[in-house]
Amino acid sequence: MRTRTLSGLGLLTDLYQLTMGAAYLKRGIADSRAVFELFVRHLPPVRSYMVFAGLEPVLQYFDRLAFTPAEVQYLRRHEMFQHVGPEFFERLRHLRFSGDVWAMPEGTVAFAGEPLLRVEAPLFEAQLVETFLLSMINFQTSVATKAARIVQAAAGRGVVEFGTRRAHTPYAGLYGARAAYVGGCIGTSNLEAGYEYGIPVLGTFSHSYTLAFEDEAAAFRNFWDVFRQRTTLLIDTYDTLRGAGRAAGIGLPVHAVRLDSGDFLQLSRRVRALLDRRGRPEIQIMASGDLNEYRIEDLTRLGAPIDSYGVGTELITSQDAPALGGIYKLVEIERRGRAAWPAKFSPRKATVPGRKQVYRFFRPPRPAAGRAAAARPVAESTAAGQMLYDWVELQDAPPPRGGHPLLVPVLRGGRRAPAGERAADLRAARERCLRQLEQLPARYRRLVEAARYPVRLSPALQRLLRQARQQLK
Repeated sequence: MRTRTLSGLGLLTDLYQLTMGAAYLKRGIADSRAVFELFVRHLPPVRSYMVFAGLEPVLQYFDRLAFTPAEVQYLRRHEMFQHVGPEFFERLRHLRFSGDVWAMPEGTVAFAGEPLLRVEAPLFEAQLVETFLLSMINFQTSVATKAARIVQAAAGRGVVEFGTRRAHTPYAGLYGARAAYVGGCIGTSNLEAGYEYGIPVLGTFSHSYTLAFEDEAAAFRNFWDVFRQRTTLLIDTYDTLRGAGRAAGIGLPVHAVRLDSGDFLQLSRRVRALLDRRGRPEIQIMASGDLNEYRIEDLTRLGAPIDSYGVGTELITSQDAPALGGIYKLVEIERRGRAAWPAKFSPRKATVPGRKQVYRFFRPPRPAAGRAAAARPVAESTAAGQMLYDWVELQDAPPPRGGHPLLVPVLRGGRRAPAGERAADLRAARERCLRQLEQLPARYRRLVEAARYPVRLSPALQRLLRQARQQLK
């Protein structure tokens, strides 16, 4: 995103990231190679999976991370840095991110206990980026996951993100629109998201438009005169059925009518019947207003003749699970020229040391009977099968047979790797999400009381964890 009001982005962090950096520098360990991993320890109670999102804005942050002279002067004046030597401020003045980053591609369906992203960089740099990474990835992953649940409930009917007006600032609305598209929405009402990310922009008009005219029919006809075949008419300003009748009687091509209030099940049935009686079966019905995945699933189950949904507040705020507990922890550090594997053992907050890779295993497709099965190549991918489990292994361990690695290098030496260039493909991220959700068995996708998908730690990681605990004792 082009952030018009911000300059070097270096101050988009918490104070303690810089106080730690100054202390690292004083100790002489600021350039020690460090490895941090970003993961979610526990999913919210109403979530059974995540849709990873926010990677491309994170990569843009790495590209632009710097401190301007004015920002460095601000820190010099801050009371916390009054006794910090000049080498710290000189370090900030020349700072550019120089490390490596591995991450799951956006749109990947992920689970608790497995790294979503890994940073390998000098300790000073790897520590500094924590706050931005967590903020961006926690928020966008929350919204993408909520969108995926809503899209699942809609069962093939299009879902449009309508939430910017209820977002926590317009910038949250922009990033939320992006994440909702990753999660499977067909478009957004946010024009900046369309301009910035190429997301389809869709919209109708509000009740104030109708109220600005002497009568509803005049409002409808005037709107059609401007927008013709793309016209969607909001029909519940006064009386929904009368509005539907006016839309049907306008005698012009109308794309859809929108219901924004009332009993959507009964109203959609009555509006559909009216439109069909008036010879307008081509006019679709869209519903919006206080919708979430649970209401949409009920409407789907009961056969409501609704063709698409617009979802705002509940989607853009992920209202039933508004905070994702993503964390960013040190798992490896260079000490006196050798790798060490620190771990945290606080109750319910323990971490697993070591650089990790995540492998996904799939159920192989059942071979067809007869000659067709014999002719099928032995090396045919199992990715068409259902997901079985994820396996978390040390990065440098031999890859397990049949496992598909999920983490890919997106930055090398601070520069985009080929996989990082592909991360900008938002449509590919959306398709990845939809494809992987189809591969996830239904028991793990239920909106309530979903089964827990298995994520397994390798024996090598379990041994490393025991060693770290023993060293601590």
